[in-house]
Parts: sequence; C-alpha cells; structure tokens
Amino acid sequence: MSIKLLILTQYFPPEVGAPQNRLYELALRLKKSGVDVTVLTAMPNYPKMEIMEAYKGKKYMYEEMDGLKVHRSSIHVSKNRSIISRLRNYFSFVISSARVGQKYIGDVDIIFCESPPLFLGYSALKLKRKKNAKLIFNVSDLWPESAEKLGVVTNKLLLKFAYDLEEKLYRSSVLVTGQTQGICKDISYRFPNKRTYWLPNGVDLSYYDPAIVPKNDWRQKNGFSETDLIFLYAGIIGIAQGLEVILNAAKEVKDNPIPIGTKLKFVLLGSGPEREKLQVLKEQNGLANVTFIDAVSKAEMPSVLKSVNAVIVPLKKLDLFKGAIPSKLFESSAMQLPILLGVDGEARELFINEGKCGLYFEPENASELAQQVLKISSDPSLVKQLGENGRKYVNVNFNRDVIANKFLEQLNKL
Repeated sequence: MSIKLLILTQYFPPEVGAPQNRLYELALRLKKSGVDVTVLTAMPNYPKMEIMEAYKGKKYMYEEMDGLKVHRSSIHVSKNRSIISRLRNYFSFVISSARVGQKYIGDVDIIFCESPPLFLGYSALKLKRKKNAKLIFNVSDLWPESAEKLGVVTNKLLLKFAYDLEEKLYRSSVLVTGQTQGICKDISYRFPNKRTYWLPNGVDLSYYDPAIVPKNDWRQKNGFSETDLIFLYAGIIGIAQGLEVILNAAKEVKDNPIPIGTKLKFVLLGSGPEREKLQVLKEQNGLANVTFIDAVSKAEMPSVLKSVNAVIVPLKKLDLFKGAIPSKLFESSAMQLPILLGVDGEARELFINEGKCGLYFEPENASELAQQVLKISSDPSLVKQLGENGRKYVNVNFNRDVIANKFLEQLNKL
C-alpha cells in the first residue's frame, strides 16, 4: 500500500520561486516512485501579491498538475508590506487551509509542512490531529530567528509567540527536515532529542543543460550586444539579499577599460520590496551599466542563463546566513556559469572551497565584488573551468532524482 503524503505549503506553481520549484519537483518524483501525493496550497499570487486571473474570486479550487492532486484555498493578499498586512496574509491561509483540508482531503499518513511561514504550522497541527497523521516539519528558513535579526519583526510579544510556536511544532513532528546543514545543526543544538534530516534543494540536470538549451534572442530583446559581458542576479529583490553591493560594484567598474572591446553589464532580474529603492540608487549614480528586468517564468529561465556570462549570488553580512544555500546556485552551476558568491559559511564551503564553482567575495563588500568581476572578465579559461566544475559538482551532490530517492527512504522508515 502506498504512502499517502499531504504537502502543505503557501507557495506552489504556477507561482515562480525557490520553494515553489523545489516542492513541485519533489512531489513529482515522489509520485513517480509510487507515493500518493496531495498538495494543499494557496491561490497563486506570489511575488506580485495579486491573485492570478484564473483563480480570482475563488475560495476553493481543485486541479491536477502533471498528475498531482492540488487543492487550493483562499488567501488575503495586499501590496502593503507592513507586519500587520503580512500577518493577515499568513493567517488567512492558515484558516482557509485548515478548513479545506478537513472538508476536501481524505485520510493521509504523513503531512509535510513547509516553513516559512511558520504560522502554517497551526493548520498542520490541526490537520495532524483530525487525520491522525504524522507530521514532518520542513524548515527552509529559520523563522522567527531570521525575521528578528533582519529587523523585520521587532515586537517582543510577537517574537515570543513565534518562538513558542516553533518549539511546539518541532516537538510535535516525527522528523524535522532542513534545507541546509546549518539549519539542521541549529535545530539539533536547541532540541538535541529531535531527529533532523538534511533535505537540500537541488536541480534537474536534464532541464538545466547548456548542451540542449537553444540559443535565443534574449540579449537582443533586452538591448544587449553579443560582446557585452553580463553579470546576472535573478531572484527576489529584497532586504536579505543586500543588492546595493551590485550597484556599488557596477559604479566601481563602469569606466574600466578591461577587457578591450567589451562592456560590463549588470542585470537584476526579478521583483520585490527593494526594487524601487535600488532603481533610485541607479539613477542617482548614473549607472547605465545596470538594467532591471521583470521576473520570468521557470520555462524561460534556462534560456536567460544561457544568455549571460556569470551570476552574482549575494546576501547581507549576517551570521544568520552562514547556514544559507541560495537556490540560484544550483541552476547556475548546472548551466556551467561561474558564480560570484557573496555568502559566507555553508554555501562558500560547498560551492567555492569544495566544488570550485566560482569566486568568493565578502558579503556587502562592493570593492571585492568589483575585483572578482574584473578577474572573471579577463580570463576566459577560468570562466570555462569554473563552469565545468559547477555542473559536475551539482550532478554528484544535488541531483533532484537522488535527493527524492533518499527522502523516500526516510518516508518508508516512518
């Protein structure tokens, strides 16, 4: 008899983003391996915070995506980024998902709950009791710790409330999975009797394959020449990423004559709360070498990566992020692109020291980033070597098929 698994997550395709892709790809592979997978998620709205047209005005919707059973419930969305508005967003889905889960979803053996948002754990606990199911709590970001250290949440009462909920969820779970080793270590340190398992992000090597992704007109459509050297940041344009470092580095190198006959261009692809502020910074500094482009679908991403020369992956300089592994590392490496990594800790250890997939710069240090940009720009053989190293490294260590098979073994043990 197959395992009945319910994946409970606020984020899922057709939305684009790291958790959406990661959970969708995991669900597909588990289903292919014989697991009876059901997904309970919100009406798609992220990152624009607008319900997508086909889902507007609906409190409940059922659909099938590549054979996956997907139940959707209502969610309050607003472009207001205040903490009150965010809490309304989170708790509206907590309430609606608990209701839909009880009414429309049958018996399940295991509930796999994605966090953040941490508060979705309330819905998971209620469904766990109602369905007499086991709970796996999956932590892709240590919330509320990250929200506190980034200054997103400062209310002491709310923080205590969140930390208490975090502890309750860990204690109620048969297994706590973490997206990075750092997350697992942190949880194991605070809860030594709790079993943890590293469930990393990964990449579909057959989807992100530079040998089969066709050459396209992305450069031409966006006003770039074939000789431009393009350094890409793709993802959420938010506080945690510290993207000022890219604009400041662009300012340092904008008049640099190396290499002769080329121009260095920086592209920030995506949307988020910091985009407008960064666009103002671009104008104030006259940075013609910086371009902002709207987010694209997952289907378009391989061709975008095929069109650029290197990727920049930054985060703010916080100890909190020493356990972070940004998802864009996997796709970029698979596409044989050198990485300029401004993240210390686990990501640096894996992708720079061990995998030799790119060059490191100190987080938020624009001068170091500028130096590494110039180093990449003047050494084509280094670019080629780093790119080849990257694809080999993710193939061995972060292949989605292998990750799913190993996780299935954990499910079978439960």
